[in-house]
Amino acid sequence: MTSPAPARVACVLGTRPEVVKMAPVIAALARDPRFTPVVINTGQHRELLAETMTLFGIVPDVALDLMQPGQRLAGFLGRCVESLDRALFDMDPAAVVAQGDTSTVLAAALCAFYQDRPFFHVEAGLRTGDFRNPFPEEMNREVASRFAALHFAPTEAARANLLAERVPDGRIVVTGNTVIDALLMVRDLAFPHGLPLDPKRRLIVVTAHRRENFGAPMRGMLRALKAIASRWPDVEIVYPAHPNPEVRRAIADEIGESALVRVVEPLSYGPFVSLLDEATLILTDSGGIQEEAPALGKPVLVLRDETERPEAIDAGVARLVGTDEARIVEETARLLDDPAWYRQMARGASPYGDGQAARRIVAAIGRHLEATARPR
Repeated sequence: MTSPAPARVACVLGTRPEVVKMAPVIAALARDPRFTPVVINTGQHRELLAETMTLFGIVPDVALDLMQPGQRLAGFLGRCVESLDRALFDMDPAAVVAQGDTSTVLAAALCAFYQDRPFFHVEAGLRTGDFRNPFPEEMNREVASRFAALHFAPTEAARANLLAERVPDGRIVVTGNTVIDALLMVRDLAFPHGLPLDPKRRLIVVTAHRRENFGAPMRGMLRALKAIASRWPDVEIVYPAHPNPEVRRAIADEIGESALVRVVEPLSYGPFVSLLDEATLILTDSGGIQEEAPALGKPVLVLRDETERPEAIDAGVARLVGTDEARIVEETARLLDDPAWYRQMARGASPYGDGQAARRIVAAIGRHLEATARPR
């Protein structure tokens, strides 16, 4: 008796964080003889994807290349839904998997629903409670959850959020976060970042690009960086700047040609992990870095007023400092000047996983598809 053909599982991604967090899932699906992963790349972050996919050995089966300069949110979502709908119809997968909270994820969930295919949501259940913060991610992930056959919650707190929204407990699987799977693998490879850093100076790594921080909040952050660099001459600040034109305009206006803050082009994932691993502390408005930095033993100051990742805050390895210039400088000063406070925040406690999340996700996908098998 011949074995059934492996089931195709469509893995939809479009941004660099999605590549990083989906890479362990794609690899785990490929190792399982029951499945054939097929990768659809929407190209939502065209400039940042290629090197990261190469790092993880991901070759898209379908490349939609939907990103356009100056694109509006609604325009991208419309193009994404139309293109994904055609791609999934032609591919006819047994299920669709996507991670997180981007427009790509919302489109994948909607298309899977329209075609009556199970949608599996990786990193499900993150919530701030404010529908417009972060914008538009909070809306994206809440709406995507409505279509999910299984919710892969990274933590118990995420599971509690889903239960509060009346998601049946049997459709929630607490897996840990796949970013820890990817991070631990890449850290051990020790990719050189190529930046000439002074080993005698304390390194602060900064990332800031959230849409809700555009305008005055981001300019306050940038002024805080200049103030920190002026106050502590033994500190070196490195800011890999996002290519978004709004981010670049703010940097040009507030930092310009100043040597106090080193603004560099975005690093690919491997070198960026090495840079994080060398840092003394990290200032960020990124969601993923809130998860990665604690696993590397790095204190994190979160440049946002709210976070959907409260576990690191609760564990005492991250602090929510907002975008006020004086508050950012004050919290940075405490870490730079108080060794006991620094040690307390740098103890390497990661509440986000043990590096086995992808294995749990694929096992749950297998159980679900076997239990619900039916002719299409």
